[in-house]
Amino acid sequence: MIIFTFITKAIVQGIAILFGSIGEILTEKTGNLNLGIPGLMYMGGIAGLMGAFYYESLAATPVPFVGMLISLLCALICSVLGALIYSFLTITLRANQNVVGLALTTFGIGFGNFFGGSISRLAGGVGQVSVAVTASAYQASIPGLSKIPVVGQLLFSYGFLSYLAIALAFLLAFVLNKTRVGLNLRSIGENPAAADAAGINIEKYKYIATLIGGAVAGLGGLYFVMEYLGGTWTNNGFGDRGWLAVALVIFSLWDSRKAILGALLFGALYILYLYIPGLSRAVQELFKMSQYLVTIVVLVITSIRNKKENQSPESLGVPYFREDR
Repeated sequence: MIIFTFITKAIVQGIAILFGSIGEILTEKTGNLNLGIPGLMYMGGIAGLMGAFYYESLAATPVPFVGMLISLLCALICSVLGALIYSFLTITLRANQNVVGLALTTFGIGFGNFFGGSISRLAGGVGQVSVAVTASAYQASIPGLSKIPVVGQLLFSYGFLSYLAIALAFLLAFVLNKTRVGLNLRSIGENPAAADAAGINIEKYKYIATLIGGAVAGLGGLYFVMEYLGGTWTNNGFGDRGWLAVALVIFSLWDSRKAILGALLFGALYILYLYIPGLSRAVQELFKMSQYLVTIVVLVITSIRNKKENQSPESLGVPYFREDR
C-alpha cells in the first residue's frame, strides 16, 4: 500500500537529519552553537565514500564488511577533525561561533564536492562515483524479520545505521538526564561560571561534547551516501538536510527523544509533495520549506510559554572567559 511506502520513505529521509540533530543537541548542551553541522555531514559522507572507493579499487575481491569498517573509520576521523578545528577556534581561541560554524559548513561542502569530483574522474564517470559492494553492507536489513508482511517493511527493512541513530538518541537522553556527566554538561551550557567554580573542567567537556557531536553528524553524511543513495556521490546531493538537522534541534526542544519523532515528521514533509499529484512548481517549493515553518511556529509557541525546560541552554553561543567569572 502507498501509505506504508510513504512512511518507509519518510523514515529513510529522516535518519540523516536525526544524526545531525543528535550531534548538534550534544554540542549545544555545553553552550557551543555549531552551525558547521551541514559541513561535517558532507565531510563524513565523502570521507566514507573515498575510503570505500580506494578499498574496492585496490582489493582483488572486495568484502562488503571490510569496506564498511574502512568507510566508517574514515568518516569518523574526518568529521572529528572538522569538529576539532571548530573546537580549537571557538573554545581555545574564542573566535565567533557563528562565523566559524558557517565557515566550516562552506569548507565542508567544498571539500565534499572537490573530492567527489576527483574520485569520479578517477572512476571514469561523469559527475558520479559508486561503491556498491560496500554500500550493500550498509543496506542489509535484518534477516528474517524484514520478510514479515507490512511490519517487516515498516520496522525491520533498514540498515544498521538507521537503528544506530535511534539508539544514540535514547542514549544521549539517558546520559544527559540520568548521569553525573550529563549534569555537568547541562550545567556548563546553563551557567559555565558556576560550573567552573564547582571544579568542572569547562574546556574538557566542551571539547569532548563537540568532537563526539561532530562524529555523530558525520555518520549522518555517511548514512546518506551509503544507505540512502546506495554508495553513490553527486555534488550538492545533500540538499538542505544539514540545515534541517539544525532546525530539528529547535523543533525537538533540545530533547533527542523528541528528535526521533521530529525526524520522522521532517522526512514526511520533505517528500510529501511527491505523493500529491497536480502540484505546481511554486506549491512544491512551499512544501519543501514547510519544515522550517513548523520549526518557527514551535519556537514562537515555546517563547510565549517561556518554560525553562523548553528553552535553549542559557549560555548558547556565548564564549566563556574564566577571567570574567
